[in-house]
Amino acid sequence: MSDVINAAVKALNEKMGDEGFDGTAKFVIEGEGSVVIDSDGARAADEAADVTLTADADTFESILQGDLDPTAAFMSGRLSVDGDMGLAMKLGSVLA
Repeated sequence: MSDVINAAVKALNEKMGDEGFDGTAKFVIEGEGSVVIDSDGARAADEAADVTLTADADTFESILQGDLDPTAAFMSGRLSVDGDMGLAMKLGSVLA
C-alpha cells in the first residue's frame, strides 16, 4: 500500500472523528490506489460504493488540507464523480 493511501486513510479518519459516513464513498487516487469511506470510517480498499470520486494525488491532498474546495475541483475537472451526486455533496461537507 502506498504512503499516499496510508496518509489519506489517516487524514480522513481524523476529519470524520467517530461519526463515520452515512453511505459508501470511494476515493480513487490515480496511480496510488483507493480509499473507501463508510459508517466504520476510512480504510484502504477497492470495493463497490454508492459514489466514486477520482482525482490525482495532488488534487486529493489539496482537498484534504482545505486548500481546494471539492466543488471547485469538480467544476474545474480536477475531480470526477460517478454515482450518487447528493452523497458526493454530503461528503464534501465532511471534508471541509
